[in-house]
Amino acid sequence: MGKISFFEKLKTGLSKTRNALTKNLDNLIFGKRVIDQELFDELEELLILADMGPQFTYDLIDDVKQRVSRNELKDANEIKKVLQERMDAILRKMEKPLTIPKGKPFIIMAIGVNGSGKTTTIGKLANLLKSNGHEVMLVAADTFRAAAVEQLEVWGSRVGAQVVKHKTNADPAAVVFDAMTKIKAGYSGVVIVDTAGRLHTRINLMEELKKIKRIIDKEAPGVSPEILLVLDATTGQNAVIQAKIFKEEIGATGIVLTKLDGTSKGGVVIRIVSELALPVQYVGVGEGVDDLRVFDSSNFTRALLD
Repeated sequence: MGKISFFEKLKTGLSKTRNALTKNLDNLIFGKRVIDQELFDELEELLILADMGPQFTYDLIDDVKQRVSRNELKDANEIKKVLQERMDAILRKMEKPLTIPKGKPFIIMAIGVNGSGKTTTIGKLANLLKSNGHEVMLVAADTFRAAAVEQLEVWGSRVGAQVVKHKTNADPAAVVFDAMTKIKAGYSGVVIVDTAGRLHTRINLMEELKKIKRIIDKEAPGVSPEILLVLDATTGQNAVIQAKIFKEEIGATGIVLTKLDGTSKGGVVIRIVSELALPVQYVGVGEGVDDLRVFDSSNFTRALLD
């Protein structure tokens, strides 16, 4: 049996969202020749339930109404094509894959709330980068959750990446300082910093993350860090709220969306990108070590709507 392609995994992973969105959309427009207000109302409800957001939904329906008035749409079945066009346009506009050079230090600061799959995602990302020929160092700056340090060590051993750590409850910034010292000493690979995610102590958490970023900026001035926000897709609208907070407070530069296979709300990708102007860099569609991949907008919309 041949190895399943990532596109097939993505399609399978998005099955809950596809069933909620595409099948219901097909049922809604099947056999309908008339595009009327009743259809618009049902379409609005469908898109909102898929967590695509009110703005995208309003813009799509407005686009469909304008096309109908210009006699460009004569059949309800053509609405699906308009939906795909608008999704493609939004995602392509913000598609900015990370360019990670070899032979130079590159810093990724992973942020996100506890439970988003952050530490596991870091391990999978380290595996992906190692498979692409990068040297990887993991930094255990989530020092208050002992399991996070142990988890990172397991991943380091699994993928062959060194782990910089201190004792439990140590100052996270001190751990990061040690990692930056290694860059000064000549380390030229990828550094992935794991951070705490206790959002219920929001002020303390944000100050801690800002301190880590200041250490990176000060000790590695020529290396501007990518700040990747790990979001759990199953949280739907909450993921958008988290993204807004972390972008405003810390300056998140991109998104890693995990657990897409466990939700019917995969449309949240559209909402995050369109409302927050943040690119999705990686997506996770399963438990396997190879189930984190670079986000590809055309594959995403095909897997969702075809």
